[in-house]
Amino acid sequence: MTERIPVDFWFDPICPWAWMTSRWVHEVAAVRPIEPRWHIMSLAVLNEGKDVSPEYKEILKHAIKPVRVLQAAAEKYGEGVLGSLYTELGTRIHNQGRLKSAEIGGAEEGSGVSEVFREVVGEALEAAGLDPALTEAATTTQYDEAVRRSHERGIGLVGQEVGTPVIAVDEVAFFGPVVSPAPKGEDAAKLWDGVLLVARTDGFFELKRSRTRSPIFD
Repeated sequence: MTERIPVDFWFDPICPWAWMTSRWVHEVAAVRPIEPRWHIMSLAVLNEGKDVSPEYKEILKHAIKPVRVLQAAAEKYGEGVLGSLYTELGTRIHNQGRLKSAEIGGAEEGSGVSEVFREVVGEALEAAGLDPALTEAATTTQYDEAVRRSHERGIGLVGQEVGTPVIAVDEVAFFGPVVSPAPKGEDAAKLWDGVLLVARTDGFFELKRSRTRSPIFD
């Protein structure tokens, strides 16, 4: 059998672009010999002290809460559960649109979470075969140090000027690819072949253009 190439993927579950890229990685895993390994990062940590819009600042206020749940699951069951839990969370948050950013926090300012959050996250945990009581991890800071360590491992590979997702392969890391909709089948494989080519090109750093469409979830 062909040895599978480890691909490390850092994500924040509320980022729609990371979600699109993760679905592409799942497609690639079916047609190319890769082994995705999932890790968490945090948009809340990434944007600490940065000048962002009031609207985005409101989103970031509660953004670490789903990440804490992922970290709690990883500590209880091992990092191997992150991929399946991310799939269950992302499907509900992005494809089904069941958890808007304003619905993460509680009705009042503080560390609480909304009933919608409890329902969606608890359901995702249960669907992934995990303890739905881990939803309560969202309201405690005890996982924040571990979240920061995971975040720094990913962002330290690419620099502070990028966001999520971060992918590392063959000891080379990069932001992206940012793509919408997520390619499927052989189209996914062709994009992966290109990504692997540039990752293996010494001195290659960046390709970029302005986004002209929103995430397209199927």
